[in-house]
Amino acid sequence: MRPALLVCAMFSILFSSSPLVGQTPSAPENLAAKVDAIFQKMDSTVTPGCALSVIKDGKIIYERGYGMADLDHNVSITPTTVFHVASMSKQFVAASILMLSQQGKLSLDDPVRKYIPELPDFGTPVTIR
Repeated sequence: MRPALLVCAMFSILFSSSPLVGQTPSAPENLAAKVDAIFQKMDSTVTPGCALSVIKDGKIIYERGYGMADLDHNVSITPTTVFHVASMSKQFVAASILMLSQQGKLSLDDPVRKYIPELPDFGTPVTIR
């Protein structure tokens, strides 16, 4: 994953508890201005960027694309741009599993089949660890 996209993903996670999310839908210009200011450096035709959505009460209250999805083909990012994350999601899954383990919601020594029963039985249990 490009560093810019990773930063964008981290910002998106941070927005879930940010004061920006607390803005009322009746003041979208204020919200838009604050979010756009944060992503101003990515909003260029010569840099990779990101797509983001700000969600409040389960509804999207702001969405926008910044920068380019493909610099070689001059393709801009929009809120509907699809990013093929491939192996890049592994680190987020691992971090989520560790958080669940710290909260006591699962054990790293649990067999994976406890949560994914359709996984074939290999004779020796495969654990989350």
